[in-house]
Order: sequence, then structure tokens, then C-alpha cells
Amino acid sequence: MSSTVSKGRIPSTLRQFLDSEAAGGLVLMAAAAIAIIVANSPLSEGYFALLHIHIGPLGLQHWINDGLMAIFFLLVGLEIKREMLDGQLSTWSRRILPGAAALGGMLFPALFYLGFNHDNPAALRGWAIPTATDIAFALGVLSLLGNRVPASLKIFLAALAIIDDLGAVIVIAVFYTEQLNIIALAAAAIVIGNLIILNRSGVRSLVPYLALGALLWVLVFASGIHATLAGVMLALTIPLKVTPGKPEASQQQSPLHRLEHLLHKPVAFIIVPIFGFANAGVSFAGVTVSILTEPLTLGVAAGLFLGKLVGVLGTVTLLVKTRLADLPAAATWGQMAGVAILCGIGFTMSLFIGLLAFSDPDIQAHIKMGILAGSILSGVIGAGVLLVCKPRAR
Repeated sequence: MSSTVSKGRIPSTLRQFLDSEAAGGLVLMAAAAIAIIVANSPLSEGYFALLHIHIGPLGLQHWINDGLMAIFFLLVGLEIKREMLDGQLSTWSRRILPGAAALGGMLFPALFYLGFNHDNPAALRGWAIPTATDIAFALGVLSLLGNRVPASLKIFLAALAIIDDLGAVIVIAVFYTEQLNIIALAAAAIVIGNLIILNRSGVRSLVPYLALGALLWVLVFASGIHATLAGVMLALTIPLKVTPGKPEASQQQSPLHRLEHLLHKPVAFIIVPIFGFANAGVSFAGVTVSILTEPLTLGVAAGLFLGKLVGVLGTVTLLVKTRLADLPAAATWGQMAGVAILCGIGFTMSLFIGLLAFSDPDIQAHIKMGILAGSILSGVIGAGVLLVCKPRAR
């Protein structure tokens, strides 16, 4: 991701494939746009009927959201582990600025949402919807701006989004788990124990990890915890360390690296766009200005657009002014403001949390409208700010 990666260190997928990640964001944008067009065309009835076709015990949309997205979360977990142990977040000095900005960027969107919905107890369950940044979308927008944005800001945004994803995973596990099947949960814990044993025993073949991972998904699904979290649990047990005595370059042969590279393009170009197509379809039939001004819609949109700006830029300003951290190299305050606004693009994870928070289709429609409005505003205005900001003189 950065040309300044130290010699001899294998760059993480997040850095090495920044262009592909950005391209994946563009594909996701296209998939979401197509879904909206189809949902408001003569094909809409077939579109919604297709999503509810049952394949075995689950409908197609559930297989996408619970099954395919577990692979997305597996990649997220691999990237989190890779960056924490051997990447852009491997030292505390590197974690401070994006870490604090990510926390601020989760807190303030939630506060904005609660501010609009504090008098509606039923709506409070959706407080986490505007807290997550969509890394694929945000990097997709940055890719359109080329070298007008310094590499340091791209690294900052990617690191922030990774920590943001970790926060979202914790939120889903803690706040969106309703009933637990203790037996299934205990069996899942046994599987995780076996995965750890494989790791400690130096097993480098991916086959046993993936086989146990499939079993883990079934057990986590049965336990009541959202099944996608099985992907994160599996990721954290995949070995990263190299065989002692081998050169550092052999890190690229570690099981984590191999799986990360194997999954990156299918997730970016197939799984996430399928999720976007299956969930972004909002019918505008009957949509009026009153729906756009409903507290639910406004809370999500304001949380994404204003909450992320205040949370991210405010936190960065506080840390830089108190000299606890430095502004990313070659970046201006205007560019930092533009990136902070781009953090309000919350499409994938926001949709995911929204579907967990509310099962009522009418409420989901309000949530989707808020996500689309907030994300579009953040993308367009954030890109506009970055376009008009002059790069720092070198």
C-alpha cells in the first residue's frame, strides 16, 4: 500500500493491493447502483422474490448475509491480525492516531443517531448503524483522485477502517446477540481450542483450518451469535509466524498470507458486490419528503455525514494540537477534513448492522435510505473537498 515499506518486509495485502481494493470499491458502487435501478424497475418483483427463495433451511438473502459474508469477515480478521502483528498497526506509535480517530468516529455517529431518536425506545437499537466506515467504498473514491491525495492519508484511512471494523465486530457480538444456545456455544469453543492446537503445533496446511472453520460456522450459527463472527474467530487462529531459520521473505508463504491473498479478490470483486446487490435494493415507490425527514433516516444520515466528520477530524485535531501524534506526512488539514468526511461512507457494515438491528421491512427501508443519503453525501462532498484542496508544497 505504501512505497515506503521497509526493505525485506513483505507488505500486507491491504497495502500491496491498494489498487485492487479501490477497484473493488468501484465494483461495489456499480452493484449497489444496479440494485437500486432494478428495485425501481419492472424487474423489482422478481428481484425481491429471488432474494426470498429458500435453499435448504435459509432464504437466498440469508445465505448471502450469514454465509458469504462470513468469508468477508474472515478476510477482515486476517487483515486485522496481519496489520496488528506485522503491518501498519504493529507499534503503538502507529496505532495512536488511526486508533483514536476510529474510536471518535464510532462515538460521535452513535451520539448523532441517539440525538435524533432519543424519544423512540424502539429505534435506539440502531445506534451502531452509522458507526462503521466502508473501506472498499472509501478507497474506491480515493482511487478516483489519483495522486492528489498523499499515500500517508490512504494508509491512515485504511488503518482507521480496519480498527473500525474490529469495533464493529465487537459491537455485533456484544449488542446484537439475543439468545444463546449454550451447548452449541460450548461445542464452538472446543473447535476454537482445536484450531489453537493446530496453530501451536505448527500445522501450516490450510485444509484442517478451513475444515474446522466450516464446522465452527455451523456451531456459531446454531449458538445464536451471528454466524459471520465465525470468520473472525477462524482468522485469529491462522498462523502468521514463519518457520524458524528461514529468511524473512518466506513470510509470504505463511498460512495467513496464503489465505489472505487467496481471498482478497473473490471477496472484493464477488462477495461484497453480491452483498451490495442483495441489500441495496430500495424501492422509491411511495417515498416522500416526509420519509427523508423521519428521525430514523435523519439519525443514520447525520451520524454518517456529520458524526464521522466531527469524530474523526475532532480527534485528530486534539491529538495533533496536544502533540500526542503528528498529522500524516505531506497531508494538509484540508485533506484530512476531506478524508474524515469520506469516513462517513458506511455502506457495507452499516447495512449489515441495520439488518441485524431491525427485522421490520418498513424500518429497514428507512435505514437504507439514511445509509444511502449519508454515504452519498460523504462520498461526493469528501471527494469535492479533496479536489479543491491544494497538495502541500514539497
